[in-house]
Amino acid sequence: MRMLNSINDLKRINFGQSVPKHSLLLLHWFANEVDIDRNNVIRLTFNPNGDYGSHHYRNVERLLDPLPHGYQYYTIGNLNQWTSVRLPNYVTRPRTEHDGGNRDRIILRVREQNTDQQILQSIDQVFITQHYGNLGTAYDRTHTYEITTNLLREIREFSVGQNQLSLRYLREHFGKVKLSILGQSQNQNTTSSVNLIMLPPITTLIQLGLFVYKKIVKLGVKSSNYPFISLLIYWLIMFSINQSIT
Repeated sequence: MRMLNSINDLKRINFGQSVPKHSLLLLHWFANEVDIDRNNVIRLTFNPNGDYGSHHYRNVERLLDPLPHGYQYYTIGNLNQWTSVRLPNYVTRPRTEHDGGNRDRIILRVREQNTDQQILQSIDQVFITQHYGNLGTAYDRTHTYEITTNLLREIREFSVGQNQLSLRYLREHFGKVKLSILGQSQNQNTTSSVNLIMLPPITTLIQLGLFVYKKIVKLGVKSSNYPFISLLIYWLIMFSINQSIT
């Protein structure tokens, strides 16, 4: 089974053809819903036996490895399953171009530890998969991928604007301009932060230029060099714009 460890790995997946684009919306929601600590331990923040339509997955078709003692598989992503705790609108009511026909799913392997006070649940494996089109409930083994903690962290860098995730930027432009470069907090409210994903590339370049200029000023560069630095930044922006047009 193929493992996806970065956004660059996502770029190699044929979303919209062999894999529904909606998988990215579901994965983005999941990455921001769970807790990931410094040791890369993923903690559940919801009840996998019902919340968001999640339920136990028996692995009857042996899609995944047999479970060790103390582990369970759960699946999540059925948009038609009633639940009191629902997925956000950008997942349940996506734009037509992102509609996956309710075929895409996330599968979790959850470790359950009994303590004196409670049952601790942690996730040690995450998968994205999909049902075969019009072939019942079986999952497509060919298009099942394991998702690493590193990829979940990278997906968290992206915010959602106007109830939609910019799939093009998520797949193609990650790493060129990250939110963290501009000092955005990963947990910052998306309504108050600058949503670079939804901005056109030219605007993003201008913001990056301003950021670099402010940093240079803060570092105490001689004021006599400011005109030269400004000209250099302007030239870089104009060169990038020209390259994008041509």
